[in-house]
Amino acid sequence: MKNYSYRIVLLLLNTVLAGFLSASIFFYCRITLGFVEWKVVTLTFIISFVSGLLFIFFINSLILKKINKLYAQVRNFRSSVDEQPKIKSFIGGNTNEMERLNVEILAWGEDRKNEIERLKKLEVYRKEYLGNVSHELKTPIFNIQGYVLTLLDGGLEDPTINKDYLQRAERSIDRMIGIIDDLEAISQLETGELELEYEKFDIVALAKDVVDAQELNSTKRGVMLTVGDFGRPVYVFADKFRIRQVLVNLIVNSIKYGKEYGETKIKLADVGENIVIEIADNGIGIANEHLPRLFERFYRVEKSRSRDIGGTGLGLAIVKHIIEGHNQAINVMSTVGVGTVFTFTLKKA
Repeated sequence: MKNYSYRIVLLLLNTVLAGFLSASIFFYCRITLGFVEWKVVTLTFIISFVSGLLFIFFINSLILKKINKLYAQVRNFRSSVDEQPKIKSFIGGNTNEMERLNVEILAWGEDRKNEIERLKKLEVYRKEYLGNVSHELKTPIFNIQGYVLTLLDGGLEDPTINKDYLQRAERSIDRMIGIIDDLEAISQLETGELELEYEKFDIVALAKDVVDAQELNSTKRGVMLTVGDFGRPVYVFADKFRIRQVLVNLIVNSIKYGKEYGETKIKLADVGENIVIEIADNGIGIANEHLPRLFERFYRVEKSRSRDIGGTGLGLAIVKHIIEGHNQAINVMSTVGVGTVFTFTLKKA
């Protein structure tokens, strides 16, 4: 059924009422006086019609202005800016105003509900994040405290342990510095304080350079690192230092968490305006439930094993922020027992 505006309905009712009053005068004159005074009939219709219009105008001014004001306030409270241009003003619209106000209020309520759910999730994430930061910093601090107290209690004079304990304390200090540096890097990337220095460089040469630098680590675990032969230099426009950081993080992770005597392959593909870089290993893989949170700060698939291996737990978070800072995307696919594939894109130079 077609949805008419209340103004049209009121206008029709006003016309019918004016016509009814005019008809009443017409029949009264005809029956009582025996003749019709057309001037009186016409004047009755005009007065009735105009009076009805004035009444409609009064209703519109007194009531609808308040409704429009309420409607505007609800729209202003709406958090979803993208939906607002789709909503027309009451004045001149063809849709029933009260229905649209009802729809807008329901939508506003849904926005508030979604916002509350989002805030609840952020609160859970905040608590978990603070707990992880506390734990990650507490571990090296307690280690340093233990070594220092042992040395102060007489270990400093013992040549069999003094140098060893000082070296262990130094490693714990280095771990703390690494965590703080990584946290600072993420913060700067998020706030835009860390500006990317774009330049044209050969991504194939950079990948080979990173592989060569990690040869010693990969040899210890028997992991074979290979870079696909693209047949020519592949130039991209990006921050070379940060992309090196991305490649180092992903390749080191494949060595640390892959299986012994496994293989990690770095492949490139030319797709439209971008170069796709793929880093794939045939390691133990990652279960599906961990994949959505893999790029979160301090998130570890196997917490005890990850801490034994080392690292700050911030590597993949930094990788994600660097790639997104280039207005590109990074994705991960993994199958338990088969391996893991990280894929990201860079702009061609």
